[in-house]
Amino acid sequence: MTDPLATALTARLGCRLPVIQTAMGWIATPQLVAASSNAGAFGFLAGAVMKPAELGEAIARLKDMTPHGFGVNFHSFQPGAAEIVEIILANADRVRAVSFGRGPDAKMIGRFRDAGILCIPTVGAVKHAEKMVQLGCEMITVQGGEGGGHTGSVPTTVLLPQVLDAVDVPVVAAGGFGDGRGLAAALAWGAAGIAMGTRFLMTVESPVPDAPKAAYVKAGTGDIAVSTKVDGIPQRMILNPLLRRIEGSGKLAMWVRAMEAGLEMKRQTGMGWGEVLGAARGMTSHGEMPLSAAMMAAAAPMMIQRAVVSGDAEHGLMATGLVAGRLNDLPTCDDLLHQIEAQARRRIASLTQQPFVSSEVETPAHGISTSLDANGG
Repeated sequence: MTDPLATALTARLGCRLPVIQTAMGWIATPQLVAASSNAGAFGFLAGAVMKPAELGEAIARLKDMTPHGFGVNFHSFQPGAAEIVEIILANADRVRAVSFGRGPDAKMIGRFRDAGILCIPTVGAVKHAEKMVQLGCEMITVQGGEGGGHTGSVPTTVLLPQVLDAVDVPVVAAGGFGDGRGLAAALAWGAAGIAMGTRFLMTVESPVPDAPKAAYVKAGTGDIAVSTKVDGIPQRMILNPLLRRIEGSGKLAMWVRAMEAGLEMKRQTGMGWGEVLGAARGMTSHGEMPLSAAMMAAAAPMMIQRAVVSGDAEHGLMATGLVAGRLNDLPTCDDLLHQIEAQARRRIASLTQQPFVSSEVETPAHGISTSLDANGG
């Protein structure tokens, strides 16, 4: 009998379970990627917040921490992007995939494909999924509105089937997933698996300090909100004292934070103002974000780092998926993946206990199936 958890995702990426650990900035470190990969998932390293030398060192460490393949996330507009691409290609023996939001052009995607590296962009709209496939991507992660960080308004249960109907490559579902029931549901929709960020953030091996981890555990769905005042575009976060102050602030205060963050970015990276502006323009070139909003986006990484790196849960920002509102534990990655597998198998088995005889008639003109009973009614 065919294993229901053996999908195009497990076949292409070589993982045991059709589950992706997403590349959360400053959180998807070698420690977490190794733990998730060793437990059976496919882990992505957060290269989008690393300098080229840092990424090279992280990949080298990760190779020693897991025998499994893994992925790397990056942005084509980040400083050192060209060098980062070469580092990824030089490690094609272990880097099985790359992920990105605003990412490479067709030529670069072709280079990855020729090296045997799968391009798996994350999209939040049907048109973006179609565009990525046109550029040569062979798998897509679709994130519904329940997802963490920057998010759209269309829920996963609507967006996922839309994308499945629109493209002819394997689709991974993200946004709202945290257990085996979600995995079984995604597979029932026709997805090749699920991608989870917040659920892996809330594990023992996650590098997030204790105070913000406790805030994630404590948060209910009513403590999580989508704000447009952090960087000008919708972003889902835990409602803590800082976010409440930001929500009550005006445009001038937002620009002050952006300029302060720009100065901090210059200090941390050695970038000049021209490079900071160049990175902002890079963010605007792939979407509708105006330059003013892109400049405000410089504030967000510093405030997120304050929480998930420095541990300040009151004066930093905590991006999250809405699913955090129903999660109340911090398991190890190994325990988490075993729980997800067992629950998914139970749910799938419960749905397939009785023989199923299809009586559906396909309507060619519209692709709509109509169920008929034994009397044809």
